Amino acid sequence: MDFNEIIESIRTFKGVTRKHSIADVREKLKDIYNISGNVYLAFGDDAAAVDIGNNQLMLLATDGIWGSLMSVDPWWSGYCSVLVNVNDIAAMGGLPMGMTNVLSSSDSDITSQIMDGIKEGVKKFGVPMVGGHTHPDTPYNALDVAISGIVDKDAIIPSCGAKKDDNVIVAIDLDGQVYPGTDINWDTTSDKTPQYVQDQIKIMNTIGKKQLVHAGKDISNPGIVGTLGMLLEASNMGADIDMEKIPRADNIDWIQWFKMYPGSAFVLTAPEETTDEAIRLLNNSHINAECIGKVTDNHKLSMSYKNDKKTVFDFSSEIIMGFSEDK
Repeated sequence: MDFNEIIESIRTFKGVTRKHSIADVREKLKDIYNISGNVYLAFGDDAAAVDIGNNQLMLLATDGIWGSLMSVDPWWSGYCSVLVNVNDIAAMGGLPMGMTNVLSSSDSDITSQIMDGIKEGVKKFGVPMVGGHTHPDTPYNALDVAISGIVDKDAIIPSCGAKKDDNVIVAIDLDGQVYPGTDINWDTTSDKTPQYVQDQIKIMNTIGKKQLVHAGKDISNPGIVGTLGMLLEASNMGADIDMEKIPRADNIDWIQWFKMYPGSAFVLTAPEETTDEAIRLLNNSHINAECIGKVTDNHKLSMSYKNDKKTVFDFSSEIIMGFSEDK
């Protein structure tokens, strides 16, 4: 296993590099995003959080499905549009409440497959799709879904909360398989019961209520290390991690594994005194959790393998999304 090749594959992975544009979008909106004065968290997190009083925050998130996935499997695209949005709310410690969608397609068969996938996702995750908008005359097929959720203000799990000397936890449901026709979708939900899947979502709400972690994100397009990098960037921190401690499915090499988008997976940071309980709760929900390293204040994400240690991202001179989070 070539460690240099692994590091380079993470740094150049499209799931990481396509996040660079977030900084440009934020720059246009940063002076008006909190025009109401009620925004608690905004850019840089899995979901924005708006203070609605009574110690509660409304969570808002949106995800678009990659066009390449839509070309491979419209049904799976519809299903994943539910999965990724529910995970964005779960990662914040929240409870998902409802979704809307924007569906663009002039192909009735593609539309039917997408909606069948959405329907199955709604049944699996128990979160209703309550409306949206259709573009029935586009020359392309596209799907975007928005979700809302709710969380107690003192139970929210932000991306920007990592503290020096926190333990870094990676938690991934390893009971899955690469979804047919894809290279980077680690499917852990389609063959599970709704109860199994929904319990995994709710465990993050429990962890938030118990205030066991300082920061968290769901592992998504940037992969395991890329997602951790975004969390550290949002927190204006760094970390030292041990590659061999990262939970990994059998028979999948590291380069492919670091590009996977798992069905149920999170990166978290926790103080020493609550790490064991957070790991226990995740493991009890069939999300294999391990402590893989420590948060540092040197603004570098470094990874060790055997007796070698290399910098994956140096946030003093490069970006993933390009800013620490507004709060």
